[in-house]
Amino acid sequence: MDYIPVYAGEDDDGSTVKVATGKLQRTGVRSEIATEQVIVRPVRVPGTVQLDERRITVVATRSDAFIDKVADVTTGDRVKKGEPLMRLYSAEIATASAQYLTDLSGSGRASAGARQRLENLAVPPDVIAAIDRSRQVQTSIIWTAPRDGVILERNAVEGMKAAPGDVLFRLADVSTVWIVADVPEYELGAVKVGATATVRVRSLPGQTFSGRLALIYPQVSKETRTTKVRIEIPNPDGLLLPDMYADVEIASGSNTPVVAVPDSAVIDTGTRQVVILDKGEGRFEPREVKVGLQGGGFTEIRDGVAAGDRVVVAANFLIDAESNLKAALSGMTNAETPP
Repeated sequence: MDYIPVYAGEDDDGSTVKVATGKLQRTGVRSEIATEQVIVRPVRVPGTVQLDERRITVVATRSDAFIDKVADVTTGDRVKKGEPLMRLYSAEIATASAQYLTDLSGSGRASAGARQRLENLAVPPDVIAAIDRSRQVQTSIIWTAPRDGVILERNAVEGMKAAPGDVLFRLADVSTVWIVADVPEYELGAVKVGATATVRVRSLPGQTFSGRLALIYPQVSKETRTTKVRIEIPNPDGLLLPDMYADVEIASGSNTPVVAVPDSAVIDTGTRQVVILDKGEGRFEPREVKVGLQGGGFTEIRDGVAAGDRVVVAANFLIDAESNLKAALSGMTNAETPP
C-alpha cells in the first residue's frame, strides 16, 4: 500500500497519515460514524430448573393420629387447594371438638379458647364450620390439601399411626419455578439483579421462557470458580420440571446510551487500544482510547472519541502500521539533527 508523505504544516501533531484517494478504494478502507447507543451483551450460561423453596408445603398433624383412609393420589399427581388427601382420627382433636361443642350447646356460642385450641391443632376451617352446622363431634376428619400443587412425597398409609410432625404429604406449587445458573467469576460484574433473562430447555426445542434475575448467591465455588444466580420464571402450564437442563441468556450492558464504535474499529495492542479517526480527504489520525463494555458488535468508548466522529472500521491496521512507521522515522530524523 502506497502512501503520500505528510509535509510540514499539513498536520497538527505529526501523527496524521494521508492516503491517496485511489489507494483508499483499492485497499478497502472503510469508515463509520461513532454513535450513542445502549450496549447489550448477553451472558450465556448453563442452568437447571428447581422448585421455588417458598412454594413447598408439608402436610402433617400436630397430635397423634391414625390414618383411616388415604385419597387416591400418588407422587406426581396434581391436587387443588381443599381437595381431600386423607381421613384420620385423633383423640386429642376429638377431645377439643367435644369441648367446643359443649360450649356451643350451653351458651349458643363457643368460647374463644375452645376454638383456638382446635386451630392450634391445625384442624381445617371447614371441619370447624361443620361442627358449627351439625352440632356433632366428627369421629374422624378429612384432611385437605393446603394449596394447589404437585405431590412430591406421599408417606401416608392406611392404618398407620402418625406422630406429631410426621411428614404425611409434601406438596409443591410449580406455577413459578427457579432457574439456577452458574455464572463464571469473570462475568459477575456484567450481571445485575433485575436483569432480564431468556431460558431455553433442551427438552422443549423452539420454546423460550422469560424471567428476571432475582438473586446472585454470595459465594464463589472453589472447584468451578462460578457463582450461582437465581432466575424466577412463570410456569403456568407446568412445562418446566425440576432438574431439567436449561440454556440461560442474561442481558447485561449499559442502561443508558454511551458512545460506541464497531468492534473492528478498535485496535488492541495488549497494552493500549487505538482507533483511527477519518478526518476526510484521505487524512487519518490514530487516537488512543479507553474502552468499556462490549456487546452486539459494538465497543463502548469512554474517552478519546466523541459521538459524530468518523472512525475507520476496515483496513485500519494498515493505517496504524504506517503511522507507527512515520513516528519512528521522525524520531530517527530528530535524533540525527545536530543540536
